[in-house]
Amino acid sequence: MKTSKYNEYSSQIIKIFWITVGWTIFSVFQFLIGLSTLRELNCDIEDDDPMFYFTGSLLSGLLAGVIGGSILVLLWEKWLRTKNYGMALFYIFWSFVLVYITVSFCTGLYFESHNLGVPFYSYEVWNEVSSTSFTLDRLQGFIVWLIVVLITLIILQVNDKYGPGVFRAFLLGQYFQPKREERIFMFLDLRSSTTIAEKLGEVRYFNFIKETFRDVTPAILNSKGEIYQYVGDEIVVSWKIENGVRNANCIQCFFEIQRALQRQSAYYKSTYDNIAPEFKAGLHYGHVMAGEVGVVKRDIVYSGDVLNTAARIQSKCNELGVNILFSKYLLDKLRLKPNLFDPQKMGDIGLRGKQEKVILYTV
Repeated sequence: MKTSKYNEYSSQIIKIFWITVGWTIFSVFQFLIGLSTLRELNCDIEDDDPMFYFTGSLLSGLLAGVIGGSILVLLWEKWLRTKNYGMALFYIFWSFVLVYITVSFCTGLYFESHNLGVPFYSYEVWNEVSSTSFTLDRLQGFIVWLIVVLITLIILQVNDKYGPGVFRAFLLGQYFQPKREERIFMFLDLRSSTTIAEKLGEVRYFNFIKETFRDVTPAILNSKGEIYQYVGDEIVVSWKIENGVRNANCIQCFFEIQRALQRQSAYYKSTYDNIAPEFKAGLHYGHVMAGEVGVVKRDIVYSGDVLNTAARIQSKCNELGVNILFSKYLLDKLRLKPNLFDPQKMGDIGLRGKQEKVILYTV
């Protein structure tokens, strides 16, 4: 639980940090462009201190990044994930207006205090800032920063679309040529899905699946997992070996999913005829080939025996009466701490399509 929260907070802090860095660089770039333009036009700027305005651009970028970046990561991303885009963009626009006014007012106090030679809390400074808040320059700045925010949101949404780290891999061409990787895979399957589908009907079952996937996604992301595929009512999750092994993230992910669904259990039962979702999971570790496939709809695909084996392991959960199963290969790689989990051996189990039996464990 603590590890998941730590991963969530650290991920949010890293996003805010890079947004702040990017927006500060953009703010400084604006200052340099403006200074260059003034010099090309032979404007008299000898009485002005460029370093003062440079510091002001840094302040503007930092304030925008810390305040706007925090709201973007903590609120705007959530709105885009949970609300229809029209309503989400409406909320985002008006909250952006408030953030822009706040940042502009703060930086305005800094500049006008220097220009007038009086403290920032003086009436003259506040009056001057208020009177210049609705000029053409302010409108131009508003539009420019609105575009910057929208581009940032698009980047974050595309990153969500492909999964954390995958979009960057596309841009850098890391998988243009197939490469061999060590990965952990978890196949999550909804229990009693056929029965639930028959009871709810097509439309309600689709909404049931949609809401279930929405509620379990944070647990997957907070455990450093990557959602590889949605296959009907099944989710295939993957970890780079170092991310999955650290603090047994791949195992903790499953229990975080259980806790997330338990917190929403009352809602599901009241909305879906006393039905609450529950998953079973199979995990395995091994080498896969990873590479880009497709022309119109390009994607990164993994192939290897580890995926088939993980799927077969998951299929044994009902037979063995447990919610989670994983192979001894994975257990040896995890080196679980005694105070974290207590693995129980389920035996040497034969898997469909496999000649050799696989030693399976549960916790």
